[in-house]
Amino acid sequence: MFFAGLPLATLLTIGGLAGAAIVVFYILKLRRRPVAVPFSRIWDRILRDKEATSLFSQLKRILSLLLQLLLLLLMLLALGDPRLRASFAEGRSIVVLVDASASMKATDVAPSRIEAAKRELGLLVRGLNGADRMLIAELDASLTALTTMTGEVGDLEAAIKHVHATDTRADLGRGLRFAVDSLNGLSKPEIVLISDGALGDPAEIAREVDLGRAELKFLPIGKRGKNVALTGFSVRRYPLDKSRYEVMLEVTNTNPEPSTVELTLYGDGDVVDVTRLALAPNERLPRFYKDLAGASRTLEAAIKPVDGAQDDLPADDRAYALMPERRRARVLVVTPGNTYLEAALLLDEYLDVTLLEPSKYPPADAYDVTIFDGVAPTPAKHTGSLFYIGLVDSPAAPVKLGKKLQMFGFDTWDKKSPFLRWMAMDDIQVASGSTLVTQPGDRVVGASEAGPILVAGRRAGKKFVALGFDPRQSDFVLRVAWPLFVLNVINDFIEEDTGYVSSYRTGEVWSMPAPSGAEIAQLVDPSGKRRNVPVKEGRAVYLGDQAGFYKLIVGSDPEASTTMFAANLADIEESRIEPKKELALAGRPANAVAGFTPGVRREIWIYLLIALLVVSVMEWITYHRRITV
Repeated sequence: MFFAGLPLATLLTIGGLAGAAIVVFYILKLRRRPVAVPFSRIWDRILRDKEATSLFSQLKRILSLLLQLLLLLLMLLALGDPRLRASFAEGRSIVVLVDASASMKATDVAPSRIEAAKRELGLLVRGLNGADRMLIAELDASLTALTTMTGEVGDLEAAIKHVHATDTRADLGRGLRFAVDSLNGLSKPEIVLISDGALGDPAEIAREVDLGRAELKFLPIGKRGKNVALTGFSVRRYPLDKSRYEVMLEVTNTNPEPSTVELTLYGDGDVVDVTRLALAPNERLPRFYKDLAGASRTLEAAIKPVDGAQDDLPADDRAYALMPERRRARVLVVTPGNTYLEAALLLDEYLDVTLLEPSKYPPADAYDVTIFDGVAPTPAKHTGSLFYIGLVDSPAAPVKLGKKLQMFGFDTWDKKSPFLRWMAMDDIQVASGSTLVTQPGDRVVGASEAGPILVAGRRAGKKFVALGFDPRQSDFVLRVAWPLFVLNVINDFIEEDTGYVSSYRTGEVWSMPAPSGAEIAQLVDPSGKRRNVPVKEGRAVYLGDQAGFYKLIVGSDPEASTTMFAANLADIEESRIEPKKELALAGRPANAVAGFTPGVRREIWIYLLIALLVVSVMEWITYHRRITV
């Protein structure tokens, strides 16, 4: 026997002090107050009767004292929580991992899978015996321990209320590693996983985790897996007309039978387009919308089943995107004169262009982008990203010139590069130029057979793009591709920090641009909740777990800087919500959950409190019936 509550020394101290106080008050109760009477003979008969019952009266007083001391003893023992060592050693140590990923928001069981999981977890908690201990952890893209390893049912039941599903996938490997570490060295280790089984590749997870002595048990949740999801959504403005934009999205039918949905596009909260889509079994249907208008900032896509189709997961029925803000950019052009370049810059009304002769560089003002046309001076700190056209050999140039070239063109180019988007470069002819000698970390965007002629990279923290020939020595400037190329490069420079704005992906650590002087920012999530997030080196860091529109606020009114961005689930694996009834890791099947039977718990202190209540009732009855007084 040992005490799991207050230690024995503390109990003895409390018992000694309280017992002494009870005895003192008992003695004070027995002291009689002397009363003067006029004639003592009339009390003789009463005194003779009192002497006859004196022994019984003393016994009644002793019984009253013993009842009070018994109450004290029961109270002290209950505080001590006495337990049998053998019984305690046989108890189980259990880590419960509750799947809180997006698939647990499915409504195939009422009201949702996560609520069903919480009900099952409540039964497990109430089914613990007095020797068992449990730790509850919520598992999504991260892992959150909601309790310590404890046998206190009240603490465990309180933790269940904090379990909620997020718009992320579950990282089972992380959860199992945590469980194994938590159970290290404990008796009868068990891991109970409450999930619908949408947990990734079990074979891959098994290679990462060694369960050791721990026994894995699986409690399945869910009945069916009918779902149609938005698995892709992005938007981009047209560089030559920023009032118009294009949208790309993907709708996926995860069902083995056809499904029909209605797809609605919203721009700034207003309906832009409504389309009915018929999806084949397990089809991934891409949709591309060109030349849209009517929205300036936010875009949303929503689907809903029609014609009797079923959709059990509402979490992936909406997607969000934020178009790049149409802010004005300051562009400095250091040139002796280039009509083709100046004409291309006139096409974008959101560019404030300043022309400067090379002899007057650097300027006093700050700029977002600087274009060096046929020159390569030492860049000033406040001249932004750098665009070299017709790069010349200079110690300040970001790359060195290689071999001289005559009559060449783009034999290869990066079709996915934002600089060459929507452009065909294979028919451009160049009279003369040079190859570029790259450095580690540079990216070759375009090249001739002889070597790179268009290179991008960073120098001293500044982004740069270098073109190895003067466009006027080619037919490049006579093509539509020329102004498109110039504006693409500038857009990539000024939108470098806003390239994410189409949307982030939930379940990942986001690195959001923020003023470099700030140390902390406020993040407003889609539910309106505010939280502080740290800012490091001009980036606010946050692990996002909800889909929707966010606001990042840096500073305080009236000079607060507010940035909006969007986040989406967009996870096809999480949208496949067909529940699994069995789970196996490395060929080792998880067992069914057993050994949790709701009933009378075996903690002794519970019975001590019951005894305390019974003795208190007895003492109250005997006192009022004048038995112990």
